[in-house]
Amino acid sequence: MEHKGPHSTASLGFGITRAESESKETVRKARILVVDNDPESRRFLNARLAGGHYRVDTVDNSQAALDACVRSRPNLVISELRLDPMDGLALLKELKSRWPALTVIIVTAHATIPEAVRATQCGAFGFLVKPIEREELLGQVERALAASTFALAEGDWRSDIVTRSQLMEERLGLANRAAGSDAPVLLTGENGTGKELLARAIHAASSRRDHPFVAVRCQDSDEAALEDQLFGRAAPPGAARPREPGALEAARGGTLLLDDICDLSLRLQSELMAALGDPMASRARLISTTSRDLKKLMEAGEFRQDLYYHLDVLPIEIPPLGRRREDIPLLVSHFLEQAGEEGGGKKLYSPEAIELLATTDWPGNVRQLFELVKQNVALSHGKIMSKEFVERSLGADVKKVPSYQEARENFARDYLTHNLQATSGNVSESARLAKRNRTDFYKLLARHRVAPDDFKKADTKE
Repeated sequence: MEHKGPHSTASLGFGITRAESESKETVRKARILVVDNDPESRRFLNARLAGGHYRVDTVDNSQAALDACVRSRPNLVISELRLDPMDGLALLKELKSRWPALTVIIVTAHATIPEAVRATQCGAFGFLVKPIEREELLGQVERALAASTFALAEGDWRSDIVTRSQLMEERLGLANRAAGSDAPVLLTGENGTGKELLARAIHAASSRRDHPFVAVRCQDSDEAALEDQLFGRAAPPGAARPREPGALEAARGGTLLLDDICDLSLRLQSELMAALGDPMASRARLISTTSRDLKKLMEAGEFRQDLYYHLDVLPIEIPPLGRRREDIPLLVSHFLEQAGEEGGGKKLYSPEAIELLATTDWPGNVRQLFELVKQNVALSHGKIMSKEFVERSLGADVKKVPSYQEARENFARDYLTHNLQATSGNVSESARLAKRNRTDFYKLLARHRVAPDDFKKADTKE
């Protein structure tokens, strides 16, 4: 059983952790991203905002701003209107499309009324004209943060989850809404997708954040030991020490995570269901995870029906890495940064190596990717890790996701093959089924190196 109090720090990935160097109050400062291509303007805004006790990051272009938003999740963006190649309004639209709740202020030295109107129509909270007075800037920032979700979710509740995927953003939106309820949450998904990380984020966003987060692993646990973990252990007869409390008691007022609840035995499922009916036990918020389909287990008699319906109140499915490949380069960068901090020297992948990682199949999901990055950093001798080095570390069994063109070619070849099999190699009949004329169909066969004679029956071949 793992118990983390309010001052503990969650994992920054799968196994990489950071020391807690900031107090709780420091962590809860609002984070502001300044986007300006003028170094003097960046320094001015940085100094003014830091003097207002905000956490400030600065970048000089729109793409760097989007990357910074993915990494650090600012509570407010202050952007110059005149940027290149994507201007401030285009950046504003992109920010609002990715993170609708993000608050944005536009600043410029060359303001016009039509531009201010367009910025407001695109979702800007405010429009400031340089030079900006200190009181005007800090007042606008204070009002923008008051109108944002910052005050509703103290602390950077999702800072440990690295993603730019719209699919994951949808799941995080569900998680944030779930944090406002005390109803049980069921997190589903393949192994290694980050279910526990999301459970911790829900706890951090909830009103229970200052109370215990207790995690119990149900997989591969001895049944008797797991029973003691969950429900407590009675003191031996005549022993001076009191009864040891279980996880349900330890998590009172906070969150209890039952990891891989699909592996809980039927006997312990019955005990758990009975315990959840106890008002004292129900004072803990319950989050469960599973990599197996609980409904199918229930239908097969391997999972209690009443427990299933008790858990499946707020279900959130976490997509596998293969459905959010846009996250792979970002995750790799994140893991490299953390590994560099631990090892004392930062290493990088070549662009070709990153492309290989992004197109590789990851059955173990984010956890498998993390383990590979950690292994590569430990074993590489140079600063730059090449595609060939990564290929060797992946081994001969690596499965690469085909490019769009390769997938298209494979589909066409498979279609032609299936078509000719159905007609025993009759090109005229196959062309009719494909709704193509005979000449075009012959061209397709030649392009994809498919021979009709290979599909003709022996007695029909000339």
